[in-house]
Amino acid sequence: MTTARHDFPVASTSDIYAGKVMALRADEVVMPGGREARREIIEHPGAVAVAALDPDDRIMMIYQYRHALGRRLWEMPAGLLDVAGEDPLETARRELREEAGLEAAEWAVLLDVAPSPGFSDEAVRVYLAHGLTEVGRPDLDDDEEADLTTRWVTLSIAVRMVLAGTIVNGVTVAAVLAAHAVSGSPSALRPADAPWPDRPTRFAQREVMR
Repeated sequence: MTTARHDFPVASTSDIYAGKVMALRADEVVMPGGREARREIIEHPGAVAVAALDPDDRIMMIYQYRHALGRRLWEMPAGLLDVAGEDPLETARRELREEAGLEAAEWAVLLDVAPSPGFSDEAVRVYLAHGLTEVGRPDLDDDEEADLTTRWVTLSIAVRMVLAGTIVNGVTVAAVLAAHAVSGSPSALRPADAPWPDRPTRFAQREVMR
């Protein structure tokens, strides 16, 4: 026996806050029983990250300060989709150059991640990059990026860092494990321009309307 699928329509919505990199709104959502429930949603511009692997199966990691946790974290090159009209793959190429000083000849989608779907529309596309060339990092003299350091880490060691709790960034955790899982199986990957149905749009629309 099957039950009818409920669409969870939004009866009303109101803005609580709109900032530079996120917004917060409140939706009154109609539940299956007919009552309305308030759901507070963080709108996010979306982001990309890059799992860059060299011929020795080493992954490029960066060590960067994250103020929300008050400490430096091991992560991958990554960045927000905060340039209007820029394709996510081009954003990934730019972040790889700026944060790691690398360019890649081969790109594929490794995975898509929705880190906190219970209260945020944030979605991150993670690319797998091969055929790397060192091009040097640009001079960055402000913000956290000026302080980051880079290091090549063998993929098997990166997996152990995840399991030991040394790597805790959620997207990086998922990407390291996924890269390890598909190692030697390129047919399992999606093309770099694969559809991305969960890419956020609400925050970008706010920026256009400003």
